[in-house]
Amino acid sequence: MFTGIVTDIGDVRSLERRGDLRARIGTRYDTQGIDIGASIACSGVCLTVVQLGPDWFDVEISAETLDKTNIGQWVEGQKINLERALKVGDELGGHIVSGHVDGLAEIVEMRPEGDSVRYTFDAPRSLARFIAPKGSVALDGTSLTVNEVDDTQFGVNIIPHTQEVTTWGASKVGDKVNLEIDTLARYVARLAEMQG
Repeated sequence: MFTGIVTDIGDVRSLERRGDLRARIGTRYDTQGIDIGASIACSGVCLTVVQLGPDWFDVEISAETLDKTNIGQWVEGQKINLERALKVGDELGGHIVSGHVDGLAEIVEMRPEGDSVRYTFDAPRSLARFIAPKGSVALDGTSLTVNEVDDTQFGVNIIPHTQEVTTWGASKVGDKVNLEIDTLARYVARLAEMQG
């Protein structure tokens, strides 16, 4: 489990196709405090650490994960948002995030709004029904509050601090980002389906 509060910006150091895709991620985390088998959210995708170095960790990415996320678009040198898994007693500053990405949302508009940037995203129709005003979404691993929803499009504001400590400061219209809908919304919708 994660909170959607990004704690490091990593860089993709290498990508190697085997049976699955293996990626080496550079990090500022103290890798001596990371166990093999630990979960780290990489741009919102929960991935398992399979090897460690002094300032990097390796993960293996399955075909299913490549199909549902933007990892297939990663290139060497790319910056990605990182978050270590929650420990009992950690502050829950964002919202409950599983790291199980539901699909991709596309940035369709970016415009300044005060010191912040207002982003508009287009979500797949199958996921848009789970997105509600003042609800939460995780986008590329960042917990964000939804401002408004119009059919399959929704908007969020990204404040200057978030732009500086995540990859959002380098994003552009047309980018496809990992979208995880709120867990609570998923269960409420499923309950309604079963009762209806």
